[in-house]
Amino acid sequence: MIHSRISGTGGYLPAKVLTNKDLESLVDTNDQWIVDRTGIRERHIAADAEFTSDLALHACRLALEAAGRKADDVDLIVLATSTPDMVFPSSACLLQAKLGVRKGAAFDVQAVCSGFVYAMSTADLYIRSGRHRCALVVGAEVFSRILDWKDRGSCGLFGDGAGAVVLEASDAPGVIASELHADGSYAGILNTPGHVCGGAVQGDPTLKMDGGAVFRLAVRVLEESARSILQHNGLQVSDLDAYIPHQANVRIVSHVAKKLGLAESKCIVTVDRHANTSAASVPLALDVAVRDGRIRRGHNVLLQGVGGGFTWGSVLLKY
Repeated sequence: MIHSRISGTGGYLPAKVLTNKDLESLVDTNDQWIVDRTGIRERHIAADAEFTSDLALHACRLALEAAGRKADDVDLIVLATSTPDMVFPSSACLLQAKLGVRKGAAFDVQAVCSGFVYAMSTADLYIRSGRHRCALVVGAEVFSRILDWKDRGSCGLFGDGAGAVVLEASDAPGVIASELHADGSYAGILNTPGHVCGGAVQGDPTLKMDGGAVFRLAVRVLEESARSILQHNGLQVSDLDAYIPHQANVRIVSHVAKKLGLAESKCIVTVDRHANTSAASVPLALDVAVRDGRIRRGHNVLLQGVGGGFTWGSVLLKY
């Protein structure tokens, strides 16, 4: 039986750091207000000449190095993003060219902050089918470019970055299971409603969010999805060694952990340093935890995403 297993992780954050103190000169806010409500202290902002595929390239190179693989080994690229370099071609194809890969498939997945979980589930199925052997699964975003920097309720919540994993065919179990969900009736509580028509932007191209509604929905669906995937695979919450939910708000993480009865010591939190990097948040946090030793071979790990759409889902894996 063919399984898929993570063989390497990588992460990349742009050089520019924007602290909460820096934000005070841009919008009517302050460090304590942001920290109390979100746990965020700083975020990284891409340079003008940096695009989603550039951030992804750095993360992928580190993931390939960690896996002991070369770009020539890759036969599948699945890139999750809501902020592609351009309308088309996909950022995955642009990334493929920058890596020098000339074979296999490359495509983008758009599920906003659930994007990496969707991408992992997709790549896992391709590998299990036997059609592909070595995939780069990536989450990369430049959310700073779709923010209204005058909106104190949203501009301080997001940042830019990229995370990647090498997912390979294996005889040993890696990805145990995944489950994905969507409910488009909640589209109005988190969206970026603008679009391009006739060479001009129509509508508002900046992010809009009902923070309270998003918070309540996120806590509910993350708890439900966690319990569902564990139950269907014969595991208890206590069997988890690490929990990596989407890094949107430290209060969401702590609320879900409390509802699950999960020790906060098992929760991987990077939102304080990265802010919400949308599809990049889960692979970035995974890379941090792997590299600092909190996640080791044989650990049971639960990854979860939740974001605009509304979309959510879980990936249960043995690292």
